[in-house]
Amino acid sequence: MLASGVIVAGVLAPVGGLVYYAAKGSGDLWPHLAGTILPAALQTTLLLLAGVGLIVSAVGVGTAWLVAMYRFPGRRLFEWALLLPLAVPTYIVAYAYLDVLHPVGPVQTAIRGVLGLASPRDLWFPEIRSLPGAIVLLGFVLYPYVYLPARALFMMQSPALVEVARTLGSSRRRVFWRVALPLARPAVAVGASLALMEALNDIGASEFLGVRTLTVAIYSTWVTRSSIEGAAQIALVMLAFVVLLVTLERAARRRQRFVSRSSKTRTAVPETLSGLGGLAATAACALPIAVGFLVPASYLVHHAARRLLEHGLPNAFPGWVANTLGVSAGATVATILAGLVIAYTGRFARHRAARSLVRLSSLGYAVPGTVLAAGMLMPFAGLDNLIADTWRGLTGERVGLILSSTGIVLVLGYAIRFLAVSSGGIEAGLTKIPPSLDMAARTLGARPLRTVARIHVPLLRPAIAAAGLLVFVDCMKELPLTLMLRPFNFETLATTVYGEAARGTYEDGSIAALTIVIAGLAPVIFLARSSFRDAPKASRRSPASDDAVVEATAAPAV
Repeated sequence: MLASGVIVAGVLAPVGGLVYYAAKGSGDLWPHLAGTILPAALQTTLLLLAGVGLIVSAVGVGTAWLVAMYRFPGRRLFEWALLLPLAVPTYIVAYAYLDVLHPVGPVQTAIRGVLGLASPRDLWFPEIRSLPGAIVLLGFVLYPYVYLPARALFMMQSPALVEVARTLGSSRRRVFWRVALPLARPAVAVGASLALMEALNDIGASEFLGVRTLTVAIYSTWVTRSSIEGAAQIALVMLAFVVLLVTLERAARRRQRFVSRSSKTRTAVPETLSGLGGLAATAACALPIAVGFLVPASYLVHHAARRLLEHGLPNAFPGWVANTLGVSAGATVATILAGLVIAYTGRFARHRAARSLVRLSSLGYAVPGTVLAAGMLMPFAGLDNLIADTWRGLTGERVGLILSSTGIVLVLGYAIRFLAVSSGGIEAGLTKIPPSLDMAARTLGARPLRTVARIHVPLLRPAIAAAGLLVFVDCMKELPLTLMLRPFNFETLATTVYGEAARGTYEDGSIAALTIVIAGLAPVIFLARSSFRDAPKASRRSPASDDAVVEATAAPAV
């Protein structure tokens, strides 16, 4: 309990930092922020989230229904390939499409060649640097958050429900809208809320595409206007917005946990689509994969290969990789250790306070990176100064700001941000260890720590490895926290891509971007294998196991 309390205090410290800086006030800047910047940023953010929510829900649910209930050309491939956009961070997708759809880029150049047009001004083309462009790109990258749980729910629903509805004269379309979709609402709500939080956390894609969201407003106020107080004030507004979003998501899922039982534990037999129907289903599943993964990945491969052939690896590339691996590995270790503490608190402690600590520990995942970074500055800067003053008082030497200059603050920021990923994965692994093993060990005289070391940890290795992999890759891809908390002259792969895109030198950043995408494929492959490896055995699962899957899918997002 004590260790969990310390961890939760560290998670909540950034909120206290936000309140501290916001209370100091930003002087004459706040009226300007409140009158011009904040209303426009809030409106843009609301429109962005509404548009992204519609796209991820439509694409995620539609593709999940197709692959779960129909047979058509390419279905086996699409089952796992629809997860591929998760490997590409949103800012890299925007980075690629800015060059691909540029007036002198390959797409518009090819269209003008076909139409016989000489000047870019002679061809009207949708502007990618716009709010609609950001909505489309973010939607086609984040839809897997809805696709995965929705597909699981559709596969798990009893075929008797569909058969009864069809017997009563309902068409497949009516069955989808009146039976299957209402039962899948918990999964859709969880997936859509996660996608919206990712969209809210985005800074690179929004800034590249000229969309002034709350996240961009916080960063520009901090960096451009050099006002941490003004940034904290906007961050508090954004934090209240996140709390509202989470509250609405939970309210939408309240009493929405459906379990369909069947006397015969069997799965529905997919209906075969042929002719135009099969082609339409194939095209519907291929489109989001092409937009969200194939186009940006092909662009990065092409330009990275050309950059390597013409100029070789950038001289600074080893340094970017070393910095990225160093902070990501350090954050992964810290996050896994903290996740173990939180998970075991939830397993062994029976007090209501313990459950509250477990829930509060996941707050960092719901808080956008810019908000978290702004809140971390005060408490950790104060701790940095305390360490420096103490060392100077003891030795008379000046050591500077150790936490900030060595990247420790960045590592702690990653740990706070992704603690929920670690503790959630480890907690899921702990649920598979029966309490009878603990009782047997206690009967044989083993103390709790010995039980953990000799029994739990060996059994938890797959769960710990999976959680570590997810945290490590998330740290590699994280941009807002890295931009705002990195030491001076400290470049990672993510900040390199951001810097090259800001300068318009897209080819120079293609190697760093491709490296991030290749690393991002690892958790996607793991997720695909773990999700679909045992699909043929689904018909042998018991109703009790189905209940567990429904409850897990409907679990709170944060």
